[in-house]
Amino acid sequence: MGMIVPLIFLLFIIPGIVHGYVSGNFTNSQDVIGAMSKSMEGMAYYMVMAFFCALFIKAFGDSQLGTLISVKGANFLASIELSGGVTMVGIVFLVAFINLFVGSASAKWALISPIFVPMLMQLGYSPDLTQAAYRVGDSSSNIITPLLPYFPLVVVYCQRYVKKTGIGTLVSMMLPYTVSLLVLWSAFLILYWTLGIPLGFQASYTYPAG
Repeated sequence: MGMIVPLIFLLFIIPGIVHGYVSGNFTNSQDVIGAMSKSMEGMAYYMVMAFFCALFIKAFGDSQLGTLISVKGANFLASIELSGGVTMVGIVFLVAFINLFVGSASAKWALISPIFVPMLMQLGYSPDLTQAAYRVGDSSSNIITPLLPYFPLVVVYCQRYVKKTGIGTLVSMMLPYTVSLLVLWSAFLILYWTLGIPLGFQASYTYPAG
């Protein structure tokens, strides 16, 4: 696993270069570098977000606000005595709402995981279950948030078939699907939990609460 990054790099770059020369798209090394540079242009949005997110996480960690919020949040949830299913569904819908303002899934997880994970661990819910709830909420509302990096691309594809398609048109069309996915996938998560179906290898639903 320590070599997974260079292995993936080699497994992709070698066939890519061979295909480029065989197909005639590459004639010299500059063509290879140009193709790699063009591919990295799509990562620019993520790299900018990751830079500022890293600064925020460092400042957030030094302030100890994450620990304070998680403890206070855990005490609040414990005081209102919500069931586990209601708590997880609440996390799903909260993440879906936050996703409207922070499009990057990894940046969003980096922002809220220092709060959600320890808070729910204090209530006896495992980080595995917390991340599963996070993924349900995050993926369901992707198509209705204009901050999604690929949202403009989806609009452009729609305009190939309906010229007047805009952001509002796409959001209104996709809203019923978002609501349906939120309900169905939340139900699937609760069903898996109820039946004890593993979320993944060595994954669990509970955590020994302190």
